Amino acid sequence: MDPGPGHKSGPENWQCPLLRHCGLVNYQIFVQGSEHFQLEVYLLDEEGKVVAQGTGGRGQLQVPSAHLWWPYLMHEHPAYLYSLEVRLTAQTAAGSMSDFYTLPVGIRTVAVTESQFLINGKPFYFHGVNKHEDADIRGKGFDWPLLVKDFNLLRWLGANSFRTSHYPYAEEVMQLCDHYGIVVIDESPGVGIVLTQSYSNVSLQHHLEVMEELVRRDKNHPAVVMWSVANEPTSFLKPAGYYFKTLIAHTKALDPSRPVTFVTNSNYEADLGAPYVDVICVNSYYSWYHDYGHMEVIQLQLATQFENWYRTYQKPIIQSEYGAETIAGFHQDPPLMFSEEYQKGVLEQYHLVLDQKRKEYVVGELIWNFADFMTDQSPQRVIGNKKGIFTRQRQPKGAAFLLRQRYWKLANETGYHQSAVKSQCVGNSPFTF
Repeated sequence: MDPGPGHKSGPENWQCPLLRHCGLVNYQIFVQGSEHFQLEVYLLDEEGKVVAQGTGGRGQLQVPSAHLWWPYLMHEHPAYLYSLEVRLTAQTAAGSMSDFYTLPVGIRTVAVTESQFLINGKPFYFHGVNKHEDADIRGKGFDWPLLVKDFNLLRWLGANSFRTSHYPYAEEVMQLCDHYGIVVIDESPGVGIVLTQSYSNVSLQHHLEVMEELVRRDKNHPAVVMWSVANEPTSFLKPAGYYFKTLIAHTKALDPSRPVTFVTNSNYEADLGAPYVDVICVNSYYSWYHDYGHMEVIQLQLATQFENWYRTYQKPIIQSEYGAETIAGFHQDPPLMFSEEYQKGVLEQYHLVLDQKRKEYVVGELIWNFADFMTDQSPQRVIGNKKGIFTRQRQPKGAAFLLRQRYWKLANETGYHQSAVKSQCVGNSPFTF
């Protein structure tokens, strides 16, 4: 996307329909089976009008006065999608044959500074969730009715983003994110990289191939704004430095348009992969996996965490996981672990610090987890992981209402806000916002 002549950016005019922008759509088309064919490429707007066209297997379409793809709650008309239509005419023994393929296309930019994450040149703050493709009836995997339910809940919550923890999700999920403006941190299945042999040349070669597959599949989704190459590796081990330097450089070569990260829970001084990421994504569970029950230590520990990471790397930071396990219906005052009050208390302590640091260099917060999910049995798991703000059956715990209030407050402060109450939904079950 290139700014057109006379374009100015300022707090008063940045949401003006962005009619001063010239959008650029680069395309490359691969055809198998014949060398005798012609290609025509058309870009259609939402009304079906052709706004740009080209020929051949590679080219660039220029879109004057482009409508940009904006995240949910960041613009009056989020998630604007064009249709890229490729028409092929081939000469065969049976005569002339034709076919066409249509791909939804969003025009937007992503950039990172020392303290901001920018979409279309404007600061974006991730207020979202981590998810799993999991529910109690079908278990793990893709389920259309469940997906529609989850998107309704995301929009009710005021969430503008999620991370595909810890593997690529079904393509239908990405398509809905494009359509509804839900921003995605797209994560590879690079989880469990913990042993020294996990950093072998064989593992690295496989990981490079996995990133090639992920980028090839998801590169055309405007909702995908960042690649995550791994979750919680032992990035303090000596081989990790070369491993992540190579892996991240490879991913950037595959797609220079998006930032790259991995999600760490290592110490800031010991992490050998952090120098190579564009955004620091940190997982921490203060007052859960240690200092049990002592919520009073959270603010000091969390503020120290952020300050140490930023002082060392001068990069924007996302709190990529935080939370506490809660069994729905358990109540204790004073709050005790596994009660709904304890989960809410932990979140409130995190939010106090996040509200301070998001004015400086923290660019997002993703709760762990959107919903309870099943795990292997162990003494630490009470019929699965119970850190969800919704149950595995998608019923809200008290923390869901706390987070909803926060996310809508953040949306009102940082993005487009309609004063009129509006009903929006996915499917046929509206929620009133």
